Amino acid sequence: MTLIRTVAPTVEPVTLVDAKAHLRVTHSSEDGLISGLIRAAREDVERATGMALIDQTWRLVLDRWPADNFVMLMRHPVRQVLSVTIFGSEGAASIVNPADYQLDTLSRPARIHFDRAPERLRVMNGVEIDFRTGFGEAGTDVPDLLKRAMLLLVAHWYDFRTSFGPDDQPVSYPGGYDRLLAGYRLRRL
Repeated sequence: MTLIRTVAPTVEPVTLVDAKAHLRVTHSSEDGLISGLIRAAREDVERATGMALIDQTWRLVLDRWPADNFVMLMRHPVRQVLSVTIFGSEGAASIVNPADYQLDTLSRPARIHFDRAPERLRVMNGVEIDFRTGFGEAGTDVPDLLKRAMLLLVAHWYDFRTSFGPDDQPVSYPGGYDRLLAGYRLRRL
């Protein structure tokens, strides 16, 4: 199973203006640095929670068909399945008809149930599922606690950027960061 982002988000959930206000920075000489920290903080929050904050597209690639006909989509929240492509043993691609599967977006992880398994798949990378995930197209769609976690992380990394060498980064995570993310982490029973 391989998960590949095919279309990255076009905006960040936290704007440069918001981050600078949080940092109490009024000059523009470090705008590039702060923008990079915002992007890194979003990626860290997404990694830690298994979520996509802003709309983006992912491809899940599977070697074999699941025995129970269920596929779990490990990014949350899933908004739409764009396509399901299967590759036969000879390599010919075919699109699975959307009427032949059901998408459950209420579960976490989201899951797809297929009515039936295909005949024979190629040995490697026989199934590709493209899906769209994220809270929306704008930062206003993202839950406030996740944006607060990003701002906390941006401030922490901004404050400690010169205290340690590049090989030591990130030095640590700020206090309260884990608490802000706690309700959004995927829990396994």
